[in-house]
Amino acid sequence: MDTSPYLARADWMSLLAQADPAELSQAMDAFAPPADTAWLRPAQTGLYMLRGRVGGTGPQFNFGEITVTRCSVQAGGHIGHAWVRGSNTRHAELAALADAMLQAAHTHGELHLHVIEPLRRALDRRRDEASRKAAASKVEFFTVVRGE
Repeated sequence: MDTSPYLARADWMSLLAQADPAELSQAMDAFAPPADTAWLRPAQTGLYMLRGRVGGTGPQFNFGEITVTRCSVQAGGHIGHAWVRGSNTRHAELAALADAMLQAAHTHGELHLHVIEPLRRALDRRRDEASRKAAASKVEFFTVVRGE
């Protein structure tokens, strides 16, 4: 079974959720939603429990709660979903709409070129900048052995 379309969708859904809401809005301005767009689940904000494991293998514990906003839309015969961190309902709506439109063959190429790739580059830039800031504050410790 070829799973590449599913992996690609998971990749763009992750990217849309992590995108800066202003950048996503600007990128999606050029794309009008299909006329048959119907909101299956209007944007809703709620809490999600984050769980962790000590050392990645220990017993689970509740780490804390995070605010998330979810949304589902049917557009052009495809259903798009989005879960985004925070309470920005517009971000969730745009991400769900982009997910639905990316599933359609006639809009996928343009959306990928003008929305997904610029968002991917912007996310990579933000990650690189955060890595550089973290590397600049790195402290290395060493021990001097005293001869006795």
